[in-house]
Amino acid sequence: MNINSKYGIAIATLFALSLPFLADGNRFLAFVLGMTFISLLWATGMNLMYGFVGLMPLMFAGVAGIAAYAMVYLTRTAGWSFWLAMPAASLIASIAGVALGLPALRLKGFYFTLCSLVIQSVLTLAFIFFPKFTNGDTGINQIEPPDWFGGLVLKGGHLDFVVAFIAVAGILFCTWLTRTRLGQKFVAVREDDVLADSIGINVVRTRITAFFIVSLYAGIGGCLYATYVGFISPRAFDVLMSLNIWLFVAFGGRGTIIGPIIGTIILAPIPFLLQDLQAFKEILSGLLIIVVTLIMPGGIYGAFRMWLSKKTSRPGEASSVQEQRV
Repeated sequence: MNINSKYGIAIATLFALSLPFLADGNRFLAFVLGMTFISLLWATGMNLMYGFVGLMPLMFAGVAGIAAYAMVYLTRTAGWSFWLAMPAASLIASIAGVALGLPALRLKGFYFTLCSLVIQSVLTLAFIFFPKFTNGDTGINQIEPPDWFGGLVLKGGHLDFVVAFIAVAGILFCTWLTRTRLGQKFVAVREDDVLADSIGINVVRTRITAFFIVSLYAGIGGCLYATYVGFISPRAFDVLMSLNIWLFVAFGGRGTIIGPIIGTIILAPIPFLLQDLQAFKEILSGLLIIVVTLIMPGGIYGAFRMWLSKKTSRPGEASSVQEQRV
């Protein structure tokens, strides 16, 4: 990482952390911004699995739901502080996610996606048919915001800042992780798992490690969602939520750090800005999936990088053609 990129990351971080205070005067805008930051944390986790490991975890929402319900149970029934309940619930969700997904992690491609879809469906049904812990399809409302030191309640712009800080920290951690030896193993498994296994990389163990980290992202985001919105239900953590997070990553550009940020900034606010046009939102989501699949498989950032590489390579190509003519 050179000095210019370090300065760029520092400036982007400061700008992102200042947004909650800039939007504090308009609570609707601040709420949309907070939900965008939560979606950004989720998209970063999804990108780590889908973009760098090459597997599409459609059970992502179910893992987030496990953490959300566990956090509510620990804070309401066990009397834990949110700051203790969130890491504990996220760890529970990660262990449960790995345990449920262990058979699927031995698969690859479409078969892993299909298996994770089945697991997601089972988790959604569990959220509905275990009302003792989840209150069934009715959901749990009036979830208290986090407490702060001294018994103060964290809400408003201060809660928005905490959400933004955790989301930015998640992005920075993902940036660091992808440049480590473990991150290089993720990419090696994505590119060719057979070749990676032949050079000594334990493919299944690498996928399990990646999915555990991704589940932590999902769990922390689920806890933040529960306390930020104040209401959770099985519909908030169904397969459509997983598809939306996947769309953020695919639309922006998977396998990059900037791509999911672009996709989330563009797509995450749309459901809140088009609340009166429910049918149009569904149509728009379908069209975007078609566009990403057929026209821009590399996403917006991938298409931009391709255009930029073509533009920068043209002078060299022209000079090489002239040399051949001479």
